[in-house]
Amino acid sequence: MPQSAVTTPSGAPATQPPPTFDQRSLADIPGQQRGTERIGSPTQAEGGASLVAPLGDQARIAGPATAVFGAALFTGQQQSSSEAPNPNYVLAPGDRVSVRAWGAVDSELVGVIDPAGNLFLPNIGPIRVAGVRVGDLQAMVEGEVRKVYTSQVQVYATVLSTQRIGVFVTGFVRAPGRYAGVASDSILDFLVRAGGVDPGRGSFREIAITRGGSNVANVDLYRFLLEGRLTQIRLQEGDTIVVGRQRAMIGADGAVRNNYLFESTSRASLSGRELIDLARPLPAATNAVVRGVRSSQPFSRYMTIGELAQQTLLDQDTVTFVADVATRTIRVNVEGSRLYPSVLVTDRDMTLCQILDHIAVDPGLANTDGVFILRPALALQQKRAIDEALDRLERQLFLAPAPTGSVAEARSAEANLISQYIGRARRVQPEGRLVVMGQDGGCAPLRLENGDIIVIPERSQTVLVQGEVNLPQAVIWREGWSATDYLDAAGGLSERGSRSTLMLRRPSGQAILNPQVPPRPGDELIALPYLDPKIWLFGRDLVTTLFQIALAARVFINN
Repeated sequence: MPQSAVTTPSGAPATQPPPTFDQRSLADIPGQQRGTERIGSPTQAEGGASLVAPLGDQARIAGPATAVFGAALFTGQQQSSSEAPNPNYVLAPGDRVSVRAWGAVDSELVGVIDPAGNLFLPNIGPIRVAGVRVGDLQAMVEGEVRKVYTSQVQVYATVLSTQRIGVFVTGFVRAPGRYAGVASDSILDFLVRAGGVDPGRGSFREIAITRGGSNVANVDLYRFLLEGRLTQIRLQEGDTIVVGRQRAMIGADGAVRNNYLFESTSRASLSGRELIDLARPLPAATNAVVRGVRSSQPFSRYMTIGELAQQTLLDQDTVTFVADVATRTIRVNVEGSRLYPSVLVTDRDMTLCQILDHIAVDPGLANTDGVFILRPALALQQKRAIDEALDRLERQLFLAPAPTGSVAEARSAEANLISQYIGRARRVQPEGRLVVMGQDGGCAPLRLENGDIIVIPERSQTVLVQGEVNLPQAVIWREGWSATDYLDAAGGLSERGSRSTLMLRRPSGQAILNPQVPPRPGDELIALPYLDPKIWLFGRDLVTTLFQIALAARVFINN
């Protein structure tokens, strides 16, 4: 949007602010040189950065991450070793194998693989099965048998159990010690038996397997958690699993899918790019707040996601991802006598007069002079104002001094009746109606807010007469009739009614307290109650408060 030239009092051209937000922190830009994030002026609804929860986890509690990534691996119950190894298990000496043959020869053998890796079969001889996958055992044994016997002999081979071993689990685990299992058990099985990695001290990324004093393998559980890959190693009797010391730990929370504490691959730091890959920020996340300690002093910085990717995060840092971009559009609902869509999405600076040009109506049915807006934010303000008025009325009702006993008795009777009205008034919910049409039928240049409801009432040929009348009802509008004529058509005023307290309300919500103004079609003629202050000590305050409530909520109580 082009901007007009600005000059200083001396006549020299002033520095123009940049037309678009330059993605830097506002704290780094001097006051008058700060750019605008989008065209338009701020609204009351703009409360700054917001935390967005994933669609599948709306119940997530907003706040810093407390769970260590991967700790859920060890929260289940310990599982016993399986006697049937998986098809990928590689046979080794000590495993028990069953071979059965039938047909021309009927025999069955249950044997143990000897230290040389062989299994001896009668009439065939030793067969080397060590190093063979369980899934390939049937084909390998059947091939050896076929070398001696004809196809009339059928063979079935299976593994009954694997060798029992004992493995030491130590380091930063919950319960270090020696644990028994079978050779087909994985590293995770033994870690679970030891209570799992201590999430406050142990490392999920530095797990060593030693054998005979030498390191034979290193395991990074993050590869298993993120990619499903786990180091395949056959554990042997006397092996030791050592869980190393915890490395740098960085937390991620806010608008992320993975709200966890992540461990670095190095001892002291983690790059911002690695954290982004692990935490997976939501598409709405635009900025991040980094908090931690630098040089023994508290550290905090606000930056974009792109800047975060270039940062080096240190141990115990926390990163909160936030959505910090104001929306450029708003959603407005249209109700009442309208045609076509009932939901409009428009620019945030659109005014009511501009958007009314895009709403189609039937001129014979729609009362375009009575258009009004229902605004949820205004309803909340009206509710607070009503509660404050009722609080003042209660304080005046119960704290006013009584000079004599008879006055105190009279006030007690008044207090009981007024308390009933106050209790009912507190249950009234204001509608948040905003009068936007003038006497001449012109609309106010009001800027719309997100969630506004534009109501276009239908044309009516009646005048609703209510309040302190004997027969509240709708009366057909007639040309030339005054307010008195409509009151007479509704049975006249009741004992508490007075012509000095008449109120005329237009369909747009406009209130007119002049009884000389003739009603129009669709208007409401309301006879408000009249209480003599000489009789009712708090009558004036009561009538004023109830009138404000009725006007805000369009509710009038006749008793």
